[in-house]
Amino acid sequence: MNYYKCIENVINEGNPKLKIEKFKTFYKNYLSENYEKEDGYLPYKMEKPSYENFLKIVPPQKVSHRKYMNTKEGKINLLHTIAHIEYSAIDLALDAALRFTNLPKEYYDDWLEVADDEVRHFEMIEKLLVELDSYYGALEVHTNLFEAMKKTPDFLSRMAVVPRFLEANGLEQNPKIMDKLNSNPDEFNQKIIGALNVILEEEIDHVTKGDRWFKYECDKQNLNPEKVYIEILERVYPGSTSKQYSLNFEARKKAGFSCDELKFLSKKSDCN
Repeated sequence: MNYYKCIENVINEGNPKLKIEKFKTFYKNYLSENYEKEDGYLPYKMEKPSYENFLKIVPPQKVSHRKYMNTKEGKINLLHTIAHIEYSAIDLALDAALRFTNLPKEYYDDWLEVADDEVRHFEMIEKLLVELDSYYGALEVHTNLFEAMKKTPDFLSRMAVVPRFLEANGLEQNPKIMDKLNSNPDEFNQKIIGALNVILEEEIDHVTKGDRWFKYECDKQNLNPEKVYIEILERVYPGSTSKQYSLNFEARKKAGFSCDELKFLSKKSDCN
C-alpha cells in the first residue's frame, strides 16, 4: 500500500460512505504496517473541499443558526452543523498526516488516530440525524475549516491554528451546547448530550496532540511557543488576539495550554 496515494485518495473522495470505507481499509493496513512511503512525495494542491459536489456551500453568515433546540428542526440544524465539523475534521487530520513529511512515526500515529476518531464522531452524529428523518447534506454549509487548512500550509502554523485554536474552541462550545440541551432534557436531547460528551473528551486529546507537535517544532526551531502562537494567530486571523475569550480553563490546561496563554486569551489576571 502506498501511504501517500492512499491518503490522497481518501481526502479527495467526494462520496461520504466511500470516503469512510476507504479510510477504514487504509487505517487497518497502516496499523498492520502494511504500507510504504515513496521518496520525494509532493502533496496535492488544496483547491476545493472534497464535499463541494454533494453539499450546498454558502458564506458563513448565511448558514442557519442553531436556534430552538427543543424543536425537531432545531435538533436537525444543530446535528447537521456538528456533522459538518466532524466530516471536515476528517480531511484536516488526514492532510496533517499527509502534507508534513520527515517527522517521527509517533506524529503520523497521532494524526491518523485523530482521523479515526473524527470518522467515528461523524458516524455517531449522522446516525442521530437519520433518527430525525434527515441526513448529512440536507442543509447548507460553509468552508471555514477547509479555508483554515489552506491558510496553514506549513507545519508550525497548522499545529498552532487547527488543534490549538479551532479545535480548542470546541472545549468551550460543547459544554455550552450541552447546558442548553439540558435545559430541556427530553430523551433525544440526552442522546445528543451523550454524543457531545464523547466528542468533548476526545477533543481534549486532539488538542493535546496538537500542543505536543507544536511545541516539538518550536523546540526544533528554538522558538518561544507562547510568543509564536500569538504571532501565528494574528497572522492567520487578524484581530483574533485582541478579543476576550471565555475559556474552559480546566480542559485547556489538560491539553497543554500555559497559564500565561490562558490569561492572555481570556484577558484575565489569573488562570484559576
